[in-house]
Amino acid sequence: MGGKWMEISKDQLKKYAGLLEDWIPKGASIAIALRGEYVYYVAGNQDLQLQRGQKVKEGSIAEIVMQTCCRTEGVVEDKILNVPYYGIAYPIDILGETGALVVILPPNYSLVHQTPYRFLTGKQEEEWRPIPIEKIAYMESLQKKTWFYAGKEPYKTNIPLKELQQRLPESFLRIHRSYIVNVSFIDRIIRDFSSNLLVLLQDGTELPVSQTYTADIRNALGF
Repeated sequence: MGGKWMEISKDQLKKYAGLLEDWIPKGASIAIALRGEYVYYVAGNQDLQLQRGQKVKEGSIAEIVMQTCCRTEGVVEDKILNVPYYGIAYPIDILGETGALVVILPPNYSLVHQTPYRFLTGKQEEEWRPIPIEKIAYMESLQKKTWFYAGKEPYKTNIPLKELQQRLPESFLRIHRSYIVNVSFIDRIIRDFSSNLLVLLQDGTELPVSQTYTADIRNALGF
């Protein structure tokens, strides 16, 4: 990276972080990234041990914000420290360039502070449609992309299943690493030839239940 960010003092960067101080929970960590590396970091209770000059990871919320100039958030697995955290990142302008201001919180923050989704906006070709959450039959993770289905129509979303699961109403159940199903659309549950559970939806769709989630399904549906 060039020396441009070196012209920004720590006090100046602190002012950017101070933009959110009215609502940032006590104990949150704050990071600022610019030109592909972190230029500011103040550790809170969820300390990721970031260093000034450390490279921003590919696919991280900081990188996504700098590329899209849009706010993003979600639960993130830190592969270096093996510690999950909840991150919220905002695009900010620093000396005419787009940087990312990242707020780092405990991984259960979204469960406590966020309301369930009322709708999801899905993409079909070059159109985006908001779909009421109660009309969605199931959700699927396929080839690193997330899809949801309403009236058998597929819609693509950028929200991963892990994040969706945390903000869905109680009528949605995780049944597999790749599937979340709306109980309202279940017709019946049967066993396949290997005695594993299969969820059959009202439209004829068959979804497998993995062993990991079998007990959860039984407890939730009482059988």
